[in-house]
Amino acid sequence: MAAQSFNVLCALSLVIIYFLPICLAFGGDLKQQGDPPSIVCDPHEWEARNVNMSDIGYCDTSLPYEVRAKDLVDRMNLTEKVHWMGDNVSKPIPRFRLPKYQWWSEALHGVAHVGRGTFFTELVPGATSFPTVIHTTASFNKSLWNAIGKVVSTEARAMYNLGQGGLTYWSPNINPVRDPRWGRITETSGEDPFVVGVYGVNYVRGLQDIEGQEHTADPGSRPLKVSACCKHFAAYDLDNWKKVNRQTFDAQVTEQDMVETFLRPFEMCVRDGDVSSVMCSFNKVNKVPTCADPFLLKKTFREEWKLNGYIVADCDSIEVMHNDNKMNWLGLDLDCGDTYPKSLEKSVKQGKVNEADVDKSLKYLFVVLMRLGFFDGSPSFKSLGKKDICTQEHVELAGQAAREGIVLLNNVDATLPLNPEAFKTLAIIGPLANATKQMLGNYEGNPCRYVSPLSGFSAFGQVIYAEGCPGLNCPNDTKITEATEAAKQADATILVVGTDLSIEREDHDRNDLLLPGLQQDLVEQVANASKGPVILVVMTAGGVDISFAKDDNKIKGILWVGHPGQEGGRAIADVVFGKYNPGGRLPVTWYTADYVDKLPMTSMQLRPVEEKGYPGRTYKFFNGSTVYPFAYGLSYTSFNYKLTTPTNVSIPIKLNNTQHCHELELTDTSVQQPCPSVVVNDLTCEDKIALEVEVQNTGDKDGSEVVIVYSKPPDGIVGTPFQQVVEFERVFVAAKQSQKVNFELNVCKSLNIVDSSGYKVLPSGLHKIMLGTSSEQIDVNVSFAS
Repeated sequence: MAAQSFNVLCALSLVIIYFLPICLAFGGDLKQQGDPPSIVCDPHEWEARNVNMSDIGYCDTSLPYEVRAKDLVDRMNLTEKVHWMGDNVSKPIPRFRLPKYQWWSEALHGVAHVGRGTFFTELVPGATSFPTVIHTTASFNKSLWNAIGKVVSTEARAMYNLGQGGLTYWSPNINPVRDPRWGRITETSGEDPFVVGVYGVNYVRGLQDIEGQEHTADPGSRPLKVSACCKHFAAYDLDNWKKVNRQTFDAQVTEQDMVETFLRPFEMCVRDGDVSSVMCSFNKVNKVPTCADPFLLKKTFREEWKLNGYIVADCDSIEVMHNDNKMNWLGLDLDCGDTYPKSLEKSVKQGKVNEADVDKSLKYLFVVLMRLGFFDGSPSFKSLGKKDICTQEHVELAGQAAREGIVLLNNVDATLPLNPEAFKTLAIIGPLANATKQMLGNYEGNPCRYVSPLSGFSAFGQVIYAEGCPGLNCPNDTKITEATEAAKQADATILVVGTDLSIEREDHDRNDLLLPGLQQDLVEQVANASKGPVILVVMTAGGVDISFAKDDNKIKGILWVGHPGQEGGRAIADVVFGKYNPGGRLPVTWYTADYVDKLPMTSMQLRPVEEKGYPGRTYKFFNGSTVYPFAYGLSYTSFNYKLTTPTNVSIPIKLNNTQHCHELELTDTSVQQPCPSVVVNDLTCEDKIALEVEVQNTGDKDGSEVVIVYSKPPDGIVGTPFQQVVEFERVFVAAKQSQKVNFELNVCKSLNIVDSSGYKVLPSGLHKIMLGTSSEQIDVNVSFAS
């Protein structure tokens, strides 16, 4: 027995002696947390091997990335290749000095602990946690979205340098919100596909762009700060609803809706954002899995939109397709799962997959890593470290984002903002009154700190705290009496109600649009008992039917605060007490509760389905009553708009002999035009419309106004939206002052519609350009002549 133990010990010693240097040098499991990353093409390391690095093609910096990537792939055997295409972890190959790599990291609204590539330790215990995306979108502030991306990528790079983060971040989520029940609304930018696309472009640019190198002659060689990923294409906005789940759901989508709504943000993200990765979704579209659709993977993203990067499947979606015998390997580069490593080598050997296609995918993957400095290093980011995470500047930006996204929904008798001199005792009541982690939403990281609503309001006066409910789901009224007693003693009452991830999250859609449990009873009883004014703070992702509160005269103010991130409590208190004038707008329509009884979540059509009695969806196609409409939001001041450009514009377009008229289906043939429309792809699209808007602050408080520009197509065309967002800008205007805002609209981009066949066309006739809800508008007459 002793001899056996000695032999085992000797064998283990030999294994450790042999493998320890490899593990340490090439990123094996023995690499310590906090170790700085090694680079593949380190001249000192190759010199130690007596190898001239200039003789290694994939390390020759004089060669284009594509050539270098091909050289590396050509050196790999098939087993090595397939293990770099999945399982989230690409295995090290010591002979190439190729360390393992964790592909999956997340940075939806801050560096997250989701995914295998990023983690928190004592060295880096947290990172700046910004508000959820739906909250930040409510700011309608493009520069803010970009600034957040820059901060997140700085912290991500710092964590990478410390061995606690990756370089490839599978964010943002740019699926438009079709149905108010969807559990992932918190991750998205709302219901308008243009707004979603603009958010995606700005956030991706913030994550990826390196100053001074935002645009290059060859986009495929443009260096990246980190790699972003726009997900999940396409028509994905159902997770788990009444036994229908995303893995098996077959979304029946018209070509019109696909082009107009579901794919538009992805086209913008690729063409305008130059994103370096996209992710396909779990679901099928018209019976074809999106991750196995050659039209999307190859023709649309690669050939038409010119994606400079790789395509990854959502986690385990390839396994679902493989098990269903519906796998199509062509065009999908990376598997967030282990089906590729387990099955791809066998499929190649059986002749089912061409190894050249495997090589092509690997080249896309390696080129992205080269652009990130994984092979050659990134000197400009080398100094980033712990000092660059959770800085005061970053924390303040999180606070500013939280403030800018807050939406003032109601302000009876101009009760808000409260005067701290007049309201010194505050009752802070509700299941989210002392929220901390609930403010972060999902795909979150460990925050730098928390500022709860209770803590935020404590800075303005003496607080009396009452939870009001035994938990967020508020199953009984056992704590309501305590809450009403608190309200009777206070000068003002702040009620904080809403949802958290137990109600709205990935893999969990809602069944109704109501506050959970007895939260409504809590609000009504506290409002009835309160000595002073009641301010209702609604902390949700999607809309809720709070018509009861709108109609309750004892509730003087209502705020929607999304899930406002680590600084949320401070931001809410600043708005309530007037340190900040709210200017946010709702990114989704808030429907009345009975809306969900009128159509199933599985109905994908945006337009009304008259034969089934289904209403339309989103502000573009729904004309019924709402609790609050899309883009609704009030201010503590008032604004007027004045157009300082011509209000009548003619756009005559001369067609050549290769440009042809396109017929449109009309509701009224009396409005028939000689040339109804022309396909946008057949036009040069050089015509522009210039708008100059003077925004006047007519009130006595400084504030920010969101100027939203809509276009309305000519009357009489079947299936057109009531209106659609074509531009927007947030502008700060001091009290009694004015600011001019300029827009330049491309006629093809801003006035096109999508017909029932999926063609983007520019209709002739009278278009209208409108400014928010104001009466100011521009009439644009488009005509075609041979």
